[in-house]
Amino acid sequence: MSHTPFAHAESLRIGTVEFVSPDEVKVLLDIEAPDSVALNAGGVRPFPRVNGYVLLPVDDGYLVGQIEWLTIERSAFPKRRGVQDFGLIDLPYPLRKMSLNPVGTLRNQSGREERYVFRRGADALPSVGSAVLLPTEKQLRSIVESGEQRRVRIGTSPLASNAEVRINPDRLFGRHLAVLGNTGSGKSCSVAGLIRWSLEAAQSQRKGRDEPNARFVVLDPNGEYARAFGGTEPNLKARIFKVSPNVGERALQVPLWFWNSSEWASFTQASAKMQRPLLKRALREVKAGRVGDAEPTVEEKKLELRRYLSSTLITVQRDLRSGAIKTDESKFGFRLKAIQDDLESKSGEFPDSGLGPITDAIMQSLQATFNTFEKNGKTIEFYRAFTEAQVIKITDALNTALRGLGGIIYQDGPDEDVPVAFRGADLADHLQLLSAQENVSQFLDFLISRIRTFLSDTKINSVVGDSGAITLKQWLDDYVGGPDATQGELVILDLSLVPTEVVHVVAAVTARMIFESLQRYRKLNAMVLPTVLVMEEAHTFIKRYKDDVENYDAATICCQVFERIAREGRKFGLGLVLASQRPSELSPTVLSQCNTFLLHRISNDRDQEIVHRLVPDNLRGLLRELPSLPSQNAILLGWASELPVLVKIDDLPKTQQPHSDDPDFWNVWTGADEEGNIVERKADWTPIADDWQGK
Repeated sequence: MSHTPFAHAESLRIGTVEFVSPDEVKVLLDIEAPDSVALNAGGVRPFPRVNGYVLLPVDDGYLVGQIEWLTIERSAFPKRRGVQDFGLIDLPYPLRKMSLNPVGTLRNQSGREERYVFRRGADALPSVGSAVLLPTEKQLRSIVESGEQRRVRIGTSPLASNAEVRINPDRLFGRHLAVLGNTGSGKSCSVAGLIRWSLEAAQSQRKGRDEPNARFVVLDPNGEYARAFGGTEPNLKARIFKVSPNVGERALQVPLWFWNSSEWASFTQASAKMQRPLLKRALREVKAGRVGDAEPTVEEKKLELRRYLSSTLITVQRDLRSGAIKTDESKFGFRLKAIQDDLESKSGEFPDSGLGPITDAIMQSLQATFNTFEKNGKTIEFYRAFTEAQVIKITDALNTALRGLGGIIYQDGPDEDVPVAFRGADLADHLQLLSAQENVSQFLDFLISRIRTFLSDTKINSVVGDSGAITLKQWLDDYVGGPDATQGELVILDLSLVPTEVVHVVAAVTARMIFESLQRYRKLNAMVLPTVLVMEEAHTFIKRYKDDVENYDAATICCQVFERIAREGRKFGLGLVLASQRPSELSPTVLSQCNTFLLHRISNDRDQEIVHRLVPDNLRGLLRELPSLPSQNAILLGWASELPVLVKIDDLPKTQQPHSDDPDFWNVWTGADEEGNIVERKADWTPIADDWQGK
């Protein structure tokens, strides 16, 4: 027998509103409402259930309420609808109540029967006494399967009859995503699935014409993702870079000439007052000189000499104006002595460049002011004050030589942060030269020694050295993607074997180079190139730091790079995906810029507290499930989801999962798995020791 619409609606009624506020609605459940299973909503499903959905009629639609809690309240008299039998005695009866969070409004599409549209926000709230209804199967699916451009399926909702949960990639990746959860909760599989399903959906939309013009760059500190994307699949191309590449993989290269001055200063631990200015100057002057390993031409050599003489003239004139020739005369004298030695070594290579008069003028000044004295049996050398006439004679000789070479160059060279190729050994040598010129060898010896030691380390040099001679254009093609991403839409940078001393710098430089390349792409093309940067184990590389620290270390510089990407990346088409098991250790700046969260099981109370701060107060009831979420289940909330939803992430085949399985202790101990298959793990350390020692 069919029911009228009113009779059908009445059959779905489960309670009455008895309290209304903008962020909470309290409901008194009817005595006749289902206790555990609802059979009248178009399908069998559990009811009532925390974080499930109910409807409250308002105006021309329904207010959707999410159940936050349920309770039983003892009542002296039963409050049941309908005619009572006055011949019976009413006994005290327990009343069931529940609290709802208003999450949005469900409306019927005009002119279309049983087609609903869900929107976040409540246009109107119900009044006290309003009915509370169970959603039908179609209504429940309309709530979860809401939103536009739902292009990529990521799972199903167990609270909504396994309705499909789909996301809009523009929203998910365009405003940064944080995937948070304890180890073993399925976090890495979710990240791998999001990448794979997005690329497969794009490939399906292109109908096999060619590969998607997509760009994903995964910074993988544990080497997990090579298994997930390193197969020979025809529909998914991935480029894998690692320190010791296998067949089909490439050597990881992040040349040291990519590093900017901040990254150099953090790695070398350069002090702010003395070492950092000279380090910046050395970077400028080295980048202004010879490029790469090719032998410079005669013109390039003359340009290098011209830059050197220009820098020397500017320095001497500065000391003349500041009075340093009389107030810091000994330091000025030793600087002139270093310049004289340099010019004498260059005079054989440039016999007709007018260097002789410069060295003669310097020698006369030094001889006139040089002096010594005895102290504790040692001879101490020093210089007395120089006269202006002596120094002007030197500057006149420098000007004469520069006019013959084409005139003074007022810039020391390119900006120290521009990625211009140079050799690391040249930087150390030039710093040695500057330390002699400025008579500050005692302050730069440790800095120079650290650079030389780092360059002599074979493992470090294989990653950041200049042996590969890669160009900037080649690096961008390989690590960001060439035209139309024809070389592959996914890049995996395996950082697992990168030496600890440089791993933060390598991550920082890679992220910054990708970001700055996209900045310049928009500048030249007036449009953005959508790219996604994925950071696994984000709490290691994006770790909160103290703002009052004067000398930032490499970890701090790395965090600052990602903070800048989080703040500005969206404008240049760079989306950020963070995966972390310790949200309490992440930079607050980066977390606050993430607009979508995929939350797996989180047990630590500090981590739960951080997550609770990131979501509105009226959604915190849903987060109470975080400590008890089973593996592969997560809560999706934020910009990419029309409403917070509990989602069971779709399965990934074993071969497509990241290499983050729990260790199977029992199977190894017993020598067999549950199916009876033999499990062998022999510890032959010879090949491992040989590989470790580089044999």
